[in-house]
Amino acid sequence: MHMSDALVSPAVFAATGAVSTALIAVAVRKVGRRAEDDADARQERHTVPMMGVMGAFIFAAQMINFSIPGTGSSGHIVGGILLAALLGPWAAFVTLCSVLVLQCLVFADGGFLALGCNILNMAALSCLVAYPLVFRPLMRRGASTGRIFTASILASVAALEMGAAAVTAETELSGITALPAGRFLLFMMPIHLVIGLCEGAATAAVLCVVRRYRPEQTADADSRATPSGRSAAKIAVTAALAALLLGGISRIASSDPDGLEWSVERTAGTPEPEGADGRLHRAAAAVVERTAVMPDYNASAAGVIGSGAIIVAALGISGILRSVRRR
Repeated sequence: MHMSDALVSPAVFAATGAVSTALIAVAVRKVGRRAEDDADARQERHTVPMMGVMGAFIFAAQMINFSIPGTGSSGHIVGGILLAALLGPWAAFVTLCSVLVLQCLVFADGGFLALGCNILNMAALSCLVAYPLVFRPLMRRGASTGRIFTASILASVAALEMGAAAVTAETELSGITALPAGRFLLFMMPIHLVIGLCEGAATAAVLCVVRRYRPEQTADADSRATPSGRSAAKIAVTAALAALLLGGISRIASSDPDGLEWSVERTAGTPEPEGADGRLHRAAAAVVERTAVMPDYNASAAGVIGSGAIIVAALGISGILRSVRRR
């Protein structure tokens, strides 16, 4: 669902960029406050590293597109519901934002002008809307497997459908492509419904395993059940190894266009409609051209490198935060 710059006007770029920046500032402040509260200090010691390894896991998982039979399309998970269920909504939002920024600047996946749209459509709508409004009300402590699957699937479908509608609205408001909104939406909603069902099932499967073996890791766990240092280290190592493994096998992913590209092609007859070619669009393209060292994941080890970069960045940030707090 990564939008390209061809779909976004300067006005939509400015509006979504401002909202996304404000949400990130709020999220960082909320996550940071936990470090200032002695009661949450133990929890915080493992939250930031877990944000890193879970971000790496989601980054690698997003690279694995699965084919959707009978459509010629493919999909990949967004991961917002899973992250929020394990880290809490605000930490999950920051984590998913870091993944989207890395994908944009290093791998040219999603336009620079569209970054604000992508943050809202994928990170905000899943972590800050679908999770608290759909997932959490359906869950209970000690929930059954059936309830976990129900909550995960409904929340994932809600997040993907809201994101698909938001992409259509942002494209229509931009007004720089010839995509008729009604026809575009007609393709976007069903294909992302299927992707949401697949993501929900995958999310539930992971959560069932976590609740079985590491129930203290879930966001709704009793605060007294915070993982010990050794337990948190095991969780982090396991997630990091899984991320690197997913990054290594990402080369076998489907080559079919994803849900957004498929919808654009069915609506406009081409996978990438001709958009505006103004000064701002050219400047945004130049920024990504300078920063994207592996555009379109053209290196065989792109998944491993990206996953490792997120882990290293998170560990570095964690160290800085601890140093500042001690001072």
